[in-house]
Amino acid sequence: MAYVTLSKSSLQHNYTYLKDLFGKHEINWAPVLKMLCGNTTYLDFVLNLGEEQVCDARLGNLKTIKSLKPEKETIYIKPPSKHSIKDIVKYADVSFNTEYITIKWLSEEAKQQNKTHRIIIMIELGDLREGIMGDHLIDFYQKVFDLPNIEVVGIGANLNCLNGVMPSKDKLIQLSLYEQLIEAKFGKKIVGVSGGSSVMVPLLLKGQIPKGVNHFRIGETLFFGSDLFNNSTIDGMKDDVFLLNSEIIEITEKPVVPYGRIENNPSGEKTEINEDDYGSTQKRAILDIGLLDISKVDFLFPIDKTLEFIGASSDMLVLDVSQSQKDYKIGDTISFKMTYMGALRVMNSKYIQKKLID
Repeated sequence: MAYVTLSKSSLQHNYTYLKDLFGKHEINWAPVLKMLCGNTTYLDFVLNLGEEQVCDARLGNLKTIKSLKPEKETIYIKPPSKHSIKDIVKYADVSFNTEYITIKWLSEEAKQQNKTHRIIIMIELGDLREGIMGDHLIDFYQKVFDLPNIEVVGIGANLNCLNGVMPSKDKLIQLSLYEQLIEAKFGKKIVGVSGGSSVMVPLLLKGQIPKGVNHFRIGETLFFGSDLFNNSTIDGMKDDVFLLNSEIIEITEKPVVPYGRIENNPSGEKTEINEDDYGSTQKRAILDIGLLDISKVDFLFPIDKTLEFIGASSDMLVLDVSQSQKDYKIGDTISFKMTYMGALRVMNSKYIQKKLID
């Protein structure tokens, strides 16, 4: 059976790297744990790494986090839906918001639960996902400020996640200026300016984060050591926190070219034939994992770099192992590193075991 491993030592290494980096610049940060998909074994380990807040975009995961560590401060990192208001107030200490009516519902529910719910107002900086337009901010804040049981603890922004708009020093200065504008207008201190996600880390390493930006939400770089500006691994960080391991269930020499009438496969793809391949064979290994688990093979990178993907169906993955120096056999395990989206899909699969390793 296929399984994914989380390396405690590699994750601890990345956590310490980021903690030291943010501490050096006097910036707060919160690990984003949606990657763990509520897995209690993994969460229990990560929640004990430090005292930071933690973020998630799934209420079920926040509920699990609160059951494991009730004192941990939780942040819900997308605007709440109408039907989730009760659970948002119950399981999220802080939530991201962009709509007045939603905050009004949160206010009413917080009063019912005898709580003060804290919010971060998200501001649009160009990627066109969540965020109010900057020229509406003053009026928006003024209305929110009057709501009972609501405390605005920060403003924030998101970049890169929808349209790939990259952050810049100028955009972050703009965000910081919004904070100064609110404080000057209302005489209220904005405690946090949450500049963004993992895409911001390379800017911090280059000293391009303005002084006023003092908070980040970090997921991908924590788990993958990712430099999202250069599509590489940050020097000094680990990219092997997660490994996907899959067993060989068939291995044999087969023709390169399929034979018989060819039409679209269930994924809607039609195999193209290279006439130069007629008469050629290759050693093919079939693994016990498929598109149901991984979405697409582009998300996977074999540790054995000589292996090549041939294709995948819903339940099986086919590799060309002809060039490998290893004599693979039935029952052998082949391991893969994964992209962020690949690991997210694998972690969300109930068919793949999750193991914590030293």
